[in-house]
Amino acid sequence: MDLKSMVIAVFCGSKNGNSPLFETDAAKLGRLIAGNNMEIIYGGGSKGLMGAVANGALEEGGVVTGVIPEVLLKWESQHTGLTRLLITEGMHSRKKIMYERCHAAVVLPGGFGTLDELFEMLTWNQLQIHDKKIYLLNTANFYTHLMEHMSNMNSMGFLYESLPSKIHLCETPEHIIASLIDNLSQ
Repeated sequence: MDLKSMVIAVFCGSKNGNSPLFETDAAKLGRLIAGNNMEIIYGGGSKGLMGAVANGALEEGGVVTGVIPEVLLKWESQHTGLTRLLITEGMHSRKKIMYERCHAAVVLPGGFGTLDELFEMLTWNQLQIHDKKIYLLNTANFYTHLMEHMSNMNSMGFLYESLPSKIHLCETPEHIIASLIDNLSQ
């Protein structure tokens, strides 16, 4: 598959978190995705890691589509400089549009909403609603404990497939891009 036709969903926090590495890695990931001629679809916000990813991609001349529900327009301050901004009625329709339009998903640090998006994608993979690769950016070991917990879920017999078949833990934005290119160009 040609990288120019790749659309990468990016799920992340609307806050920056308490480590400067979170914002730095988010902006770098946006630049790298755009620099490799892939498009981004994300939550449409201008704040936090969402804004950093979008701004990084836009600085590189990338194509960025935001998808934001009406209820979050006040909370997340929609980004006004995007290639496209889609406004949905609710959270479910937002996630559905992002899942349907992407070829793979990258999950950066974030809060409850980010985890909701991650686990919905994992669940849809398990139910074979889609088979899209999911990549976690483990900036500052943010997802180390979660991966340990999911390994425990697997060892205790609660998962239908092994974790490596569904989720890829990456330590740097460069590792995410290399993995995306390797997996998506096959």
